[in-house]
Amino acid sequence: MVLLKARKTEVIEGFKTHSKDTGSPSIQVALLTEKVNYLTEHLKVHKKDVHSRRGLLLMIGKRRRLLAYLQKNDPQKYQETISKLNLRK
Repeated sequence: MVLLKARKTEVIEGFKTHSKDTGSPSIQVALLTEKVNYLTEHLKVHKKDVHSRRGLLLMIGKRRRLLAYLQKNDPQKYQETISKLNLRK
């Protein structure tokens, strides 16, 4: 799944910390969350799509590791990120 360029820039604008920030952990988590939400809806319709389900599980694992890193190194940014994205924790 590829995010549309407009949606991707919108997500980056919402989470960047400085003008040239495109790859900080909070942005990566936000982009992964967008992809996870899309794939979740896709899999509700296509229940037998095992390959996409595996990709979804890999993305969720990567997002979890990034959130753990963020929580360990910058707890304030972690709280802001999960509250903006409406993630449980």
